[in-house]
Amino acid sequence: MAGATISRLGAVAAERWGMFTTAQAAEVGVSRKVLSGLVASGAIERLTQGVYRMAGAPPAAHEVDLARIHWLALDGIERPVVAAGKTAATLHRIGDWFPADSEFVTPTRRTTRLSDVKLRMRRLDEDDVVYVDGLPSMTVERAIADLVESWEDLSLVADALEQAMHRGVLLWPRRLAELLEPLARRNQMESGVTFADRLLLDAGADASWRARLRD
Repeated sequence: MAGATISRLGAVAAERWGMFTTAQAAEVGVSRKVLSGLVASGAIERLTQGVYRMAGAPPAAHEVDLARIHWLALDGIERPVVAAGKTAATLHRIGDWFPADSEFVTPTRRTTRLSDVKLRMRRLDEDDVVYVDGLPSMTVERAIADLVESWEDLSLVADALEQAMHRGVLLWPRRLAELLEPLARRNQMESGVTFADRLLLDAGADASWRARLRD
């Protein structure tokens, strides 16, 4: 009986980094009471309210692991919840960020009891969302603009941009310029293109990268 239960939970967890939620467990016929017993036996680990991990499933890097746990706790499988800001940058492995909280955006206003989660309301264009190892996140370009909008240090933003170019994950500089357009004036820049050009220069980009701002 226990073996069959573990097998059902394992099949669910295999789709999400070795983790599953209370709601997902219920869908395969595993009650909260049974989950409590499995936690007590060491077969599964309780990560936060409503989120569990199969014993032996390897965690990711700390910040990435937290983002995944929080996304599941926010019911990200069923509702639009997208990693933003420093969390998105961390998922893309750009910049030297050590976020104390996980940052997400949702298209409608939401609240959460999770003390280490920040939620903002933001409607994103479909092209500005990408899946990073199964977790929906802002694209690199959208994440860079989001960091600027959140008043992060521009030298750190340029460092992230340099790493994005080096890793080949900055795909659309022109889109970056478009996203920076509404942020240009408050940063004493004439336009989004001018702003993006300055960040690229600070990131050590050559002329070929900067030419792509106008492609």
